[in-house]
Amino acid sequence: MLSGMRILTAFIAFLLAFSAHANPAVTKDDLNKFLLEKGLLARIDNVRHSVGNKASELVVTAMGFLGVPYKFGGTTAETGFDCSGFVQAMYQKTVGLILPRQAEQQAAATEKIDRADLQPGDLVFFNTMRRAFSHVGIYIGDGKFIHSPRSGFDVRVEDMGLSYWRQRFDGARRVETSPPETQLLQVGDPTQR
Repeated sequence: MLSGMRILTAFIAFLLAFSAHANPAVTKDDLNKFLLEKGLLARIDNVRHSVGNKASELVVTAMGFLGVPYKFGGTTAETGFDCSGFVQAMYQKTVGLILPRQAEQQAAATEKIDRADLQPGDLVFFNTMRRAFSHVGIYIGDGKFIHSPRSGFDVRVEDMGLSYWRQRFDGARRVETSPPETQLLQVGDPTQR
């Protein structure tokens, strides 16, 4: 388990250090200290050991985009992400599924689950604009989620237990990776051409 933790630590450090949006003043020691202080290393390692490869790969990939700035309508690390663009990009890159573009469409195209059944990789929705499903993030475990919050902020991890998020929680959804009939498209699926 220790060697797995070292590999995961090195992988995250590599992603953050060489990201186009990484702060050049941040050292590897600073990054490791930050990840340890926030408990992110232990959480990522727990996710890697407790769920399937795709879900843990999704969470690890999403964590590699910490610090990418919010951009309304953004769908890439180069331009920045909005909340649904971030979720869409992570699922396409990691799982090979193309989710709908908007948060409310993502909610409609995925399976409703109880909050108590949340697993890493599931989607969490919030009412942040006085309408249902106006914000989305990816659940990473331990009551936390990763998302692209709003203008002026970067992709980051939040605690769903904070009163702001708790009061605005709108539901949880699971993305089925091989649904029979859905609005999701499998990348490279010849029947979708």
